[in-house]
Amino acid sequence: MAIYTKEEARRILEKALSFSTADACELSLGGSESGNIRYARNTVSTSGYRSNQNLAVTSSFGKQSGSATIDEFDDASLEKVVKRAEELAKLSPENPEFMAPLGPQTYDEPKSFIESTANITPEFRAKVAASSINPASEKDVTAAGFLNDSSGFRALLNSNGLFAYNKSTDVDFTVTMRTNDGTGSGWVSRDFNDVSKFDADEAAKVAIDKAVMSREARAIEPGKYTVILEPAASVDLLRNMSRAFNARTADEGRSFMSKDGGTKLGQKIVDERVNIWSDPLHPEVPTSTWNGEGMPLKKTSWIENGVVKNLAYDRFWAKEKGTDPVPYPSNFIMAGGDASLADLIKSTKRGILVTRLWYIRGVDPQTLLYTGLTRDGTFYIENGEIRYPVKNFRFNESPIIMLNNLEELGQQVRINGNLIPYMKVRDFTFTSLSDAV
Repeated sequence: MAIYTKEEARRILEKALSFSTADACELSLGGSESGNIRYARNTVSTSGYRSNQNLAVTSSFGKQSGSATIDEFDDASLEKVVKRAEELAKLSPENPEFMAPLGPQTYDEPKSFIESTANITPEFRAKVAASSINPASEKDVTAAGFLNDSSGFRALLNSNGLFAYNKSTDVDFTVTMRTNDGTGSGWVSRDFNDVSKFDADEAAKVAIDKAVMSREARAIEPGKYTVILEPAASVDLLRNMSRAFNARTADEGRSFMSKDGGTKLGQKIVDERVNIWSDPLHPEVPTSTWNGEGMPLKKTSWIENGVVKNLAYDRFWAKEKGTDPVPYPSNFIMAGGDASLADLIKSTKRGILVTRLWYIRGVDPQTLLYTGLTRDGTFYIENGEIRYPVKNFRFNESPIIMLNNLEELGQQVRINGNLIPYMKVRDFTFTSLSDAV
C-alpha cells in the first residue's frame, strides 16, 4: 500500500522519530500509485502500473547533517534508517547555512486530491489511446502519445513539533500527430488534478487538425513578427523568468533582478497589464499548501500591474537580510483577458501563430535572453485568417522584452500545472529557419 492516510503516516513518522538521538531530526514520508499507457505508430506499445513509497530522514548534530532513505517501515527498518542518518551526520562537515527545523505551523486545507482521478482504470487509459489512434488512422495521420495518471501523498514530521500532510492527484497527457507523408506535425498537452475536466477527443482533434494544416510548410524570411503564442509556447519562457524572482541571486548581483547593488523589487519591468501570482488553493491549479521545509504556502503576488511585488527568500537568506521568508511558488498564474484564440487570430493583420517552443537554452542570464525553436504547428496569419503553414524558426527572445511588447492577452489555459493566457506579442525575434518538421 503506497497511499497512507494522515493518521497512518503520522504513526510511522512518530515511530521513526522515537529512535532519534540527534539534536534535530526531520522526516519525510511519501508514496504514489500511478498508471500509464503509451502508443506510437497508431498502436499501443506499453501500459503499466507503479506503486512506491519511501521515507527520508535527515539528522543533525549542531550544524552537521546526514540523510538516509528507506522503503520498508517495520520497526527494525525505521530504527536502521534513523541510525544511518545519524552516522552520516557525524561524518559530515558543518553547514554554515544550517537552519534548525521549523516549529508547528498552520496550513490551509489543500484542494489537490480528486477521488475520481485516483480511481482511473486501465479501461479508461485504453479509451484515451483509442480516441487518438482511431481518428488519426482515418485522416492519414500517425499518433504517438502518453497518458500518465497518479495519486500520492507526502507527510512531514520533525523534532520541533511540525507535522504536515497532503494528498494530490494528476493526469497528464501528450500526443504528437504526424502526417504520413512526413510534412506535417501537430501536438497537444493536457494536465489536470480532476480527470473530469479532461476531454481526450477534443485534445486529439486539436493535434490532428494542426498536423493536417501544417503539411507542405513554406519558408518565409526570419525577422521580427507579431506572434500569437499559445500557452504551451510561452510557459517555459515565463517559468524561466520566474526563477529570477530569487532574492539571494538578485542581492548578490547574479540575476536579471539585480540592480545597482540592490534589486528590482518595486520596479516596473513589464507592461502594466501583466499580473502574475501563485495560489495553492486556485481551483484550476491546486497544489500542496506547504513546501519541502514545511513552510505554509499562501497566495502571493509576484508582478502586479507590471511591477515586481515580491522576491522569494529562503529561511537562511531571510535571516541574513532581517526579513520574513517568502517561499518559492508552487504554481504560476498569469492574468488573461476574454479573447479566444480565434479572436486573436481574427484581429491580426499579419503575424505568426506558434503552437509551442522547445529546446530552449539560456543565452544571457542578466537580460533573460533565450534561444530555441518552434515546433508542431507554426502558421502564417494574414488579414485575420491562417493562410498557410510555415517552416519552423529559431528564435532569440527574452520574456521581459516579450511582456513589454504585449498587444493583447487572451483566455487562460492550464499548462503544466500553471495558468497561462494566449498572448499576442509584437516584434518577436526569429533569427533563422529550421527544416525540421
